[in-house]
Amino acid sequence: MPGGAMVVDSSNGKDRYATARSFPVKLFRPLLLFAVLATGFLVAPSLLFLGGSGAAASSYYGLPSLPVPDVLLTAVRSAPCQEEKRVYRWWARPPSKTAWHNMSDEELLWAASFEPRTAPPPRPSTPRKVAFLFLTRGPLLLAPLWERFFHGTGTAGSGRKLFSVYVHTTPGYRLDFPPSSPFHRRQVPSKATEWGMPSVVDAERRLLANALLDLDNERFVLVSESCIPLHPLATVHAYLTRSVHSFVAVFDDPGRDGLGRYPAGLAPEVPVSRWRKDTQWFELHRSLAVFVVADGHYYPRFQEECLPRCYVDEHYLPIVLTMEEPGSVANRSVTWADWTRRGAHPARFGARDVGEEFLERLVRKKEKERCMYNGQPVEVCFLFARKFAPDALQKLLQLSTRILGY
Repeated sequence: MPGGAMVVDSSNGKDRYATARSFPVKLFRPLLLFAVLATGFLVAPSLLFLGGSGAAASSYYGLPSLPVPDVLLTAVRSAPCQEEKRVYRWWARPPSKTAWHNMSDEELLWAASFEPRTAPPPRPSTPRKVAFLFLTRGPLLLAPLWERFFHGTGTAGSGRKLFSVYVHTTPGYRLDFPPSSPFHRRQVPSKATEWGMPSVVDAERRLLANALLDLDNERFVLVSESCIPLHPLATVHAYLTRSVHSFVAVFDDPGRDGLGRYPAGLAPEVPVSRWRKDTQWFELHRSLAVFVVADGHYYPRFQEECLPRCYVDEHYLPIVLTMEEPGSVANRSVTWADWTRRGAHPARFGARDVGEEFLERLVRKKEKERCMYNGQPVEVCFLFARKFAPDALQKLLQLSTRILGY
């Protein structure tokens, strides 16, 4: 019969038909729709956070739309192959090739903030390296001296490299070094900097971020085109990699050029009682380098509030590091400069100033100055010195082997 099914009732020996009641279609459709919607609401979050696109997940957290999460998640979900033990980091660049890339600043800082704050245990073939970060305005006129420094003892016993080089220059300027030079293809994408402005610290963070992409870099030292090394590379490498502290000079200056620069707009994040200054030229352990690159709390406030006569490059690091990681900072610099002449910049040394006695005083510490290293007093306090003019190069090359040791 229409709308029913035949049921045979043989209780009284006679066949008779009865109609079975079917489930109403009008009620079934809403229930089906509800089930589909409920399944969608349950599956969508799982896809977003576990298997969704990198762009969707990163946009949710305000991160740049990069394919990195997909790569990372794929590696985490699947067991690693025998020949591929580590997650592929697409943003990394082999240090032996080039430091150039096409990442924006936002992408670069984001990628570097993913790097581990503690480097994995060193493998026999890859010793811990010191990353030399050159913040320059143009040509590296003292490059021949640095090349001698790097080539002199630039490798460990089996030819393993102890250092890496990154150069930040004025935009549009291109370094031109032969393949045999440690500076060959070590220029990073750069932006313009202006003395005393936050753009200087932007460049420092850019250099740190590029160097962090190499997992073998453990120590990070900022130098300029007017800096020179005072000791052989093996000595510098051992001094830095064996130190339990990072080297950032910290001064509590109550005067006009110290406390007098404090901008009230930094409160309450940075109270006036924590205001400090330094000389910009830092050396950082990897853990602090990652912290500086990933800092989205203090640095934006300094960018907004610390404008001349407040100079971000002289205040940001000593304040933030002594607030967040006071036990990690040695409260001194490893870069020497002569501030005895009054002014905004240290003394500059040319060919007429550079001589045997001058360099020996820097290296041998005839004035018997002492400093603390890993809790013990030592005589070697400075590894670098500045500021040296380009015309001092020939004198430095003549004396470097005998006095500086390279």
